Amino acid sequence: QVQLVESGGGLVQAGGSLRLSCAASGGTFSSYSWFRQAPGNEREFVAAISWNGGTTTYASSVKGRFTVPRDNAKNTVYLQVNSLKPEDTAVYYCAAGSWSTRARGYVYWGQGTQVTVSS
Repeated sequence: QVQLVESGGGLVQAGGSLRLSCAASGGTFSSYSWFRQAPGNEREFVAAISWNGGTTTYASSVKGRFTVPRDNAKNTVYLQVNSLKPEDTAVYYCAAGSWSTRARGYVYWGQGTQVTVSS
């Protein structure tokens, strides 16, 4: 049974940083992605990384501030979020099973972790 478990969210002041984790079990995928969803908004793509090649892609709104490190030995992918802004406040989700910026393309999702940025 495939499981994706996120952790690392929290409350942080604007300009601060967090490191979100996504631990995968029950399977290994060729790529992992991060999405986020703010209240009243659709789930939006944030970043993705290919597991073997290290190829990454980012939404324009986070490029230069977020990175997607990974630890193959731990079957874990991270989302390093820096220079946070209040508009980054959302529930952040890890997803696997596709290489797409559209949420509907993914089968496997984690439960989400809340990131709240205060001004």
